[in-house]
Amino acid sequence: MDSVSIYTDGAARGNPGPGGYGVVLSFTAADGVTHEKELSGGFRLTTNNRMELMAALVGLRALSRPCSVILYSDSQYLVNAFNQHWIESWIARGWKNSQKAPVKNVDLWKQLLEAAKPHQVRYVWVKGHAGQSENERCDQLATSAADGQNLAIDEIFEQSSEGLGL
Repeated sequence: MDSVSIYTDGAARGNPGPGGYGVVLSFTAADGVTHEKELSGGFRLTTNNRMELMAALVGLRALSRPCSVILYSDSQYLVNAFNQHWIESWIARGWKNSQKAPVKNVDLWKQLLEAAKPHQVRYVWVKGHAGQSENERCDQLATSAADGQNLAIDEIFEQSSEGLGL
């Protein structure tokens, strides 16, 4: 199984407001050469949490075959949902949180679960704006996308990404 590092970040100019996501994928080929790919996109009206989830979703969808993945995010919301088993609790409660309120962004959580299925994914939190180079690159991609001119409508996120050949 190939090993891939996926770095993600999301940004919104207001909550809700225009937003963007940034993704950096990094993997080392059999010949020992490291390859990277940057992905980003922006939406007219969205939230920070949606952008964080979209970044992770785009990164996982970019993989065309099962991989061992370390997904790095500065979103505790994203990382804790998996590492603290919030998702299992939400599913067991019919996508409701512990206060019985509907979980936000259910469309993205469901798509993220589906995109992660073929892979072995480990979620790792990194502190944002702490000098971690890949996180800073993702933040720059996300903010540039949020400030872009050709922003899409974020009704329900449906986007296919090019596979990386992995």
